[in-house]
Amino acid sequence: MKYKVLELFHDLEDYQETKAGRVCHVYRPGDPYPRRGKKATKARIAALSGTDNRRGIPLIAPVEDAPEQG
Repeated sequence: MKYKVLELFHDLEDYQETKAGRVCHVYRPGDPYPRRGKKATKARIAALSGTDNRRGIPLIAPVEDAPEQG
């Protein structure tokens, strides 16, 4: 299943360590989740699509595939 981002958030589980510290990936509304090259666990998807996250609101939602035209 594919997901899209509903609200801007910094993914605390998708980050890079730099000399200045940890830099989390920023997801913006409309972005696909997870980003290309990353995988998300069922637990992470459940947390982000529900209220069991630091923001307390759904941050992602499933996207239904568009029906083929023709």
